[in-house]
Amino acid sequence: MKSILLIGLGRFGKHVAMHLHNLGHQVMAIDSTEERVNAVLPYVTEAQIGDSTNESFLSSLGIRNFDACIVAIGDNFQSSLETTSLLKELGAKLVVSRASSDVHQKFLLRNGADQVVYPEQQLAKWTAIRFSSDHILDFVNLEGDYDIYEVDLPERWVGMSVGEIDIRKKYGINIIAVRRNGTLDFSVKPETSFEEGDTILVLGQYRDLQKCFKI
Repeated sequence: MKSILLIGLGRFGKHVAMHLHNLGHQVMAIDSTEERVNAVLPYVTEAQIGDSTNESFLSSLGIRNFDACIVAIGDNFQSSLETTSLLKELGAKLVVSRASSDVHQKFLLRNGADQVVYPEQQLAKWTAIRFSSDHILDFVNLEGDYDIYEVDLPERWVGMSVGEIDIRKKYGINIIAVRRNGTLDFSVKPETSFEEGDTILVLGQYRDLQKCFKI
């Protein structure tokens, strides 16, 4: 369980609060709007109405005591930057800020953000890949050129083993899990064999997946 400071309770921030609650973390939620604060009360440990660009207010929260500070402000560029910078100046261990544009992302990183999340960009990539490919069922965006994909098992692989297929050698793709009857099995070995109806989780580059799975 971690202690999280969440600043900004719009739609994105509210969903972050809900998911943190489901994961069992302690969350202190902050927003300048009473209505937004009231909306997340069922999902957070504590909530306050306040201006996150006010150094005195932020300082009173004991920033150093939080394991992570999430700046989910998406509708005010200046407030997002000022809040991110203040958090770092006050000794925040980890500052994760939401970006709403490429320029915003660059400025956040320059102003103290340790990590930046860009929901629109990340979801756009997921949507493009997921719904333009017949055999990709899910997609996890990682840093760099490699991502994780869940794909349909090619019919020709039914009854074959991971070692026999050997797509790591041929395409540079790693099979990391097999989903069978709704259950994921991560204990994949060279002798693991495939059955009809299986889907597989693979780690690789999209261009290699296109060649391997004829996407």
